[in-house]
Amino acid sequence: MPYGAPRTVRDHVLFVERRLKAAHVALGHGTGDVRDEAAWLVSGAMGIAPGALTRHLASVPGRAITARIRALLASRIRTRQPLAYLLGEAWFAGRRYIVDPRVIVPRSLIGEFLPEGGGSPLADPDITSILDLCTGSGAIAIAAARAFPKAQVDAVDISEDALKVAVRNVRLHGMSGRVHPIASDLFSRLEGRRYDLIVSNPPYVSEAEMAELPREYRHEPTLALAGGTDGLDLVVPLLRRAREHLTADGRLVLEVGASRAALEARFPDQAFLWLASLADECVGYWHRQDLEDWAGD
Repeated sequence: MPYGAPRTVRDHVLFVERRLKAAHVALGHGTGDVRDEAAWLVSGAMGIAPGALTRHLASVPGRAITARIRALLASRIRTRQPLAYLLGEAWFAGRRYIVDPRVIVPRSLIGEFLPEGGGSPLADPDITSILDLCTGSGAIAIAAARAFPKAQVDAVDISEDALKVAVRNVRLHGMSGRVHPIASDLFSRLEGRRYDLIVSNPPYVSEAEMAELPREYRHEPTLALAGGTDGLDLVVPLLRRAREHLTADGRLVLEVGASRAALEARFPDQAFLWLASLADECVGYWHRQDLEDWAGD
């Protein structure tokens, strides 16, 4: 129904898609395509998972759901909030997480390397201790716990507000016995702790990039995004100190986004290994011995 009032769920998805396109909303908080954003909005209004929407495309939503779709659409366009905040949820590595403006919307490429049931380039049955630095909502920490069923995971963030959300997600996913939220400025409160695997998606957005961010991104906590002049304010200290918190065969997985170029330019003599994801190659991978040259730099 291209021009009439939407009737079926499919009609509503197409209607929402047209309105979002016309409003030039910015994406990137769980979707990279307007059709996907529209489908997520409609499924959220219906109270179902986005992946279940295809089974309902021919159905006709009632007045309450139709009103909810219209309200969400109007708010998405007017406020420019990420849809995840309007719905109070985000999907990461195939699972639902609670989110609100206290945390960045989880979308790290690290999720691609933490599949449940194995198949990861990081797969190692001997991994029993994991650290997720800058955990935010706790999504990466929980995904890591699922990918490595024998592991205990420390989920660290400097933000007490973010950790309150992480605690809710830990409980939601039944991980209270395995994922442990900790308030710490990077490694400051982790003295003496060593891990088989450290994963981190730290703030890495440069000052220039911060100045150009669309309105949607400005609803997220600046603390979770801003990485200083070149985006490396936390990345470099993390690389310099990670070795002392890794076991003998430990490894580090670190996402640096668009700051990859700045990192390589600042340290031209360092060797970098970048994991190939579906979207980009900005996730670095180091074994403990690879980090020797970083220590005390």
